[in-house]
Amino acid sequence: MAGAEEMNRYRSPLVSRYASKEISYNFSEKKKFITWRKLWIFLAKAAKALGLPITDAQIAEMESHAEDIDFAMAAEEERKLRHDVMAHVHTFAHCCPTAAPIIHLGAMSCYVGDNTDLIALRDGFNILLSKLARVIDRLANFAEEYADLPTLAFTHFQPAQLTTVGKRACLWLQELVMDVRNLERARDDLCFRGVKGTTGTQASFLQLFQGDHDKVEELDKMVTEMAGFKRAYLVTGQTYSHEVDIHCLARLASLGASVHKICTDIRLLANLKEIEEPFEKEQIGSSAMPYKRNPMRAERCCGLARHLIALVGDPLQTDSVQWLERTLDDSANRRISLPESFLTADIILSTLQNITEGLVVYPKVIERHIHHELPFMATENIIMAIVKAGGNRQECHEKIRVLSQEAAAVVKQEGGDNDLLARIQRDPYFAPILGQLDALLDPKTFIGRAPQQVKTFLAEVRPLLEPYKANMDVKVELVL
Repeated sequence: MAGAEEMNRYRSPLVSRYASKEISYNFSEKKKFITWRKLWIFLAKAAKALGLPITDAQIAEMESHAEDIDFAMAAEEERKLRHDVMAHVHTFAHCCPTAAPIIHLGAMSCYVGDNTDLIALRDGFNILLSKLARVIDRLANFAEEYADLPTLAFTHFQPAQLTTVGKRACLWLQELVMDVRNLERARDDLCFRGVKGTTGTQASFLQLFQGDHDKVEELDKMVTEMAGFKRAYLVTGQTYSHEVDIHCLARLASLGASVHKICTDIRLLANLKEIEEPFEKEQIGSSAMPYKRNPMRAERCCGLARHLIALVGDPLQTDSVQWLERTLDDSANRRISLPESFLTADIILSTLQNITEGLVVYPKVIERHIHHELPFMATENIIMAIVKAGGNRQECHEKIRVLSQEAAAVVKQEGGDNDLLARIQRDPYFAPILGQLDALLDPKTFIGRAPQQVKTFLAEVRPLLEPYKANMDVKVELVL
């Protein structure tokens, strides 16, 4: 609960209202500055191992104060120095007087800034991938349960041939499976900026190691491995290339598009009363209309997905306007666009998990909609049956055309039900096939291989979830 003072200031709803604790912490000030200190410790350890005069006592002192940050002191230092990294160097040095001379030795701001960003991106992808895997798992269970349930398919949002509820869910799943692969690729493609110096030439470290190129390369490799990365970018300017940010946020934007499509479909189906998202016992759909059951979770996902899609424009523009080795107009933008993309993706995945765990299907409504349209769709089957019974294809086609138009006029002009089947049953021309009508109008004969496709597709999906099994049973409770 926010205090009175907090209510006097704007708070981003991404944090105050929606995002999970784990993704919020991943981009928090606390984690950022703890990571800075860990990076300074990695640098000191590697430099000591390669022969620089750094003592075990200095490293032990730094390690003992890695997480007890005096944020008030750091804020005061930053007010004086107008430099966040040096403010934290001074704050760390204050509690580590023995290690003070070697903190940040040979480094520059992007050593801690960029490397911390890359760690946050990597860890952020891991958080999102676990959540995305859970959504896929829940949706796969749903698809399996309803693999055989016929339903109207829609093209142009007009009734088309039948599919099944499970097959439609597989269309959603297919996009999310692509997103898993995209996010895994984006995470695995991340490298470490490493130890590169002011403009990426490693000049300061070459000086520290008295011109020993091999030791500078080994320093870069050691620090990279300590940070949990397999490799570092071979070349950088002052920063790592912001093309990396484009790739990361483009994958998240693609996820946003997938979720928007899925939730739009759910909203359309809710209007048809065929499928609904979970609705709490005491939930209010409308302040004015108490009967309403609005699809507010799906609507939230769509609204936030649009924000996620739009955010990729920031790194596209930032990368395009970087001059030479670097300009500082990247920093303020990246402080917003990178965390907000991951926080927004986290929110929509948590919400979508909640939706997919409680989707409600109304088979009787679906059946009624099928029966309303099926007589028109079955006309080709009826023509074939008449021909097999010895009738003329063109003659039958004309008979059905006339009866279909009469039935359509009842539906469109009088608001009545589709009575094409009754008209066919009354017409003596169709007497030879009347006994076949029930079979010809069985919805399951119109769904093709949809159930088999669901089974085949899910057999490929399930193995993709194996790396995320440990977190598969985590439940999501939406506060708002």
